[in-house]
Parts: sequence; C-alpha cells; structure tokens
Amino acid sequence: MTRTRLILDFLTRGHSYRYGPHRSQRADLYLPLGAGPHPVMVVIHGGSWHRRYGKVVMRGLAGDLVRRGWAVWNIEYRRLGEGGGWPTTFEDVAAAVDLLAEIDAPVDLDSVSVLGHSAGGHLALWAASRERFPAGTLGAAPAVAFKRAIGQAAVCDLAGAYRRWHGGAARALMGGPPEQMPERYAIGDPLAHVPLEIPVLLVHGVLDETVSIELSRRYTRDSDAAGGAVELIEIEGEAGRHRMHIDPRGAAWVAVTQWLREPVSA
Repeated sequence: MTRTRLILDFLTRGHSYRYGPHRSQRADLYLPLGAGPHPVMVVIHGGSWHRRYGKVVMRGLAGDLVRRGWAVWNIEYRRLGEGGGWPTTFEDVAAAVDLLAEIDAPVDLDSVSVLGHSAGGHLALWAASRERFPAGTLGAAPAVAFKRAIGQAAVCDLAGAYRRWHGGAARALMGGPPEQMPERYAIGDPLAHVPLEIPVLLVHGVLDETVSIELSRRYTRDSDAAGGAVELIEIEGEAGRHRMHIDPRGAAWVAVTQWLREPVSA
C-alpha cells in the first residue's frame, strides 16, 4: 500500500467528539487497523497557547502513531484569543483527557500515554500531574491515568519561561508573573510537580531558539534530585530546531518512537 493511501485511510478513520459547547472543545480519535483494544496516545499541540495554532499540526505524528498500532486522541482546547488562559485552558485539557473514559471505542484505558509539543508539552506534563492535586482543583479527579509522558521541546518550567521571555506568552497564559500569582504557578507549572510517578521522556533541540533547552535541563535535574524517572534526549544541529519535532521523518521523532518501544515497568 502506498504512503498516500495509508494517509487517506488514516484520515477517514478519524472521529470527532465534543466535551463542551465551544468550537474548540473537541478531540479527534484515530484508530489503527484491528479489533483492539488499542493503547492510546493523547496528543496535545503547541503554539504559545494561542488560537492561531490548532490540532491539525499534530496530524503527521498522529498518522505515524496509528501506523505503529496506537489509537490517537488529538485534543483541542480553548486558547489565548478565544477565551483561553488561566484557568480555562487547563480545565479544557483536563476535560478532553477525561472524555476518553466515556467514549465507546476499542481503546485500552489501562495503557494511555500523553505527548505534547512546545506549549502542548507543558500541558502534557501538567495533565500527567493531576492525580496529586487537591480534590476540586480545576475540576474533578482525573478519570484517566497515564502510563508515561513525553514532552517535545516542552515548556516544562513555566516560571523559567516567564523569566526568559520577559513575560511573553507565559504572562498571557497565567495572567501575571510567578511572584504575584504564586498559587496559579503552584498548580499550572509542571516543574512544581516533580517528580512524576511515571516515566517521562523529554526531547529537546540544543539550538532551539523558541523554547530554550535549559528549561528541559532544569526539569530533568529537579526531577532526578527528587527521585523521578526522566530521560532527556538532546538533539544536535538543525534536526533539533523547534518545528522539527512535529516532523515524523525527523531525528527528534525517531528518538520518541524508539523510547516508546521500551516496556513500561509495572
């Protein structure tokens, strides 16, 4: 079967689900061939948490995951410029993930992982930390537990990103600096929740000028110091540029797929 035919077949098997009335409160499910139940990858796109970027940018990776036997849950959420920000964006991501537990589809809810790129990497690591939140924090207790989490060029240190960007998109997302809103960052910053109790992979380009690799290095150091299981793979040269992470032909994605082949400890 040709690559074009594979892509067309993949796209026609997608089904869209809504978890709220807003046009961005939706998620697309793509299933591989076979009866299932299939392991699931929750996919979260980046783009500075802004509405000009959407889940379509993750379709290349989603298609490759489906080809490898994964069901893919590609979520959308309200972003800056359409009612997103604190706490809406976080609430939407939580609700989108939890909807997985309600849909009628051949998916294995005991084998769910989460992957995000850039700002989506921030949200992926954040979503993987929800189990430790106090009851009632940004909604109900999580209905889906993750087996592992992957951040591609992830904003995994939100306070650090605020300092590097002189506010920038981090200010827009959170509504202000960490010093003035410590309670928000205590919930919304992935670095505040290390170590996660699941394996974590960070893949980051050394030359990334959009999201500094120092954020992933800081997350890894802090997690290691707290006894976490984080692997950081640094991609050298042009192959590590920010947008190369969402190219299924690139070295950054090869690192992800190789890591996914490793068994998860019970």
